Amino acid sequence: MAHDPTDAAAALAELGRIKLSETDLDGVLHQVADLARRTLPGAGEVSITLLRGRRAATAAQTGGTSLRLDELQYERGAGPCLTAAAEKITVEVPDTATDDRWDGWGAEAARAGMGSVLSLSLPIGESVRGALNVYGGPARAFDAAAVTLAETFVRYAAVALANAHLYDTTASLAQHMQAAMESRAVIEQAKGIIMGERRCSADEAFAILTRVSQDSNRKLRDVAAALVERTQRG
Repeated sequence: MAHDPTDAAAALAELGRIKLSETDLDGVLHQVADLARRTLPGAGEVSITLLRGRRAATAAQTGGTSLRLDELQYERGAGPCLTAAAEKITVEVPDTATDDRWDGWGAEAARAGMGSVLSLSLPIGESVRGALNVYGGPARAFDAAAVTLAETFVRYAAVALANAHLYDTTASLAQHMQAAMESRAVIEQAKGIIMGERRCSADEAFAILTRVSQDSNRKLRDVAAALVERTQRG
């Protein structure tokens, strides 16, 4: 399949221009999948598999067929995308109709209209592995040049996704820390109110809050916040 190298260069440049302040990990995943479909020669549909421990899921896809074929692999526990993600390799399926690996998955792909598949390892983080899955309609849709370009593409994509994952994780941690600080502040306020009303120690005030939390089956922070709000209302 003829391919314009200018398109490839533009795609790699676009991966490098993704602004994490304007999107999130999910947004980057979908950008990568869409860009791969538009850029890689032979690509009919593209999906991205994420593997966390033993749990696999399709995080982004450009069509329903790729999603169904991914999920069939997850159900069976075997397939090119799982192999690529787990073993950190590139898996080529030149002709799905004649491929006898993975308990007949290739035949299912052929019946679904995907004659060839290219799954490439997509490292994202220590706890998350991935694979970029490129589905082609005809058999042998990916020649050597297409495979080389796809491997170059995933190296750039992996950097963008690793940065997005780190950014997302850091932002989430910051939010949790902020929430924890706010919870601590309101709990300290509630303790001060109880200490003033009951002339008790800080430990005794905290024990009272804890007992109310357990008896009412509510979070300690919510109990404290309700007490502070009632006091502020007079």
